[in-house]
Amino acid sequence: MPKAKQPLTARQVFARNLRRARRLQDLTQEQLALEADMPRAYISRVERGTINISMDNADILAKAVGVPLRDLVDPAKFQGLDDAA
Repeated sequence: MPKAKQPLTARQVFARNLRRARRLQDLTQEQLALEADMPRAYISRVERGTINISMDNADILAKAVGVPLRDLVDPAKFQGLDDAA
């Protein structure tokens, strides 16, 4: 019997939604990094969900992609968008 799919963690939701919001704005990770004044490698780690992010940095990134922070932590936001875009 297949295992039930585990719900995404808050970190995974933020990572997925940030990546999708960035792509909707047609921004590269480098452009987002410049806008947010953060290293591109840090943006990459955030988008992969491999790093815990502070609330302050989450807010900076939300502003940089032009969406409210609450949208980046909402599991239903950006649902159904092609993640490979």
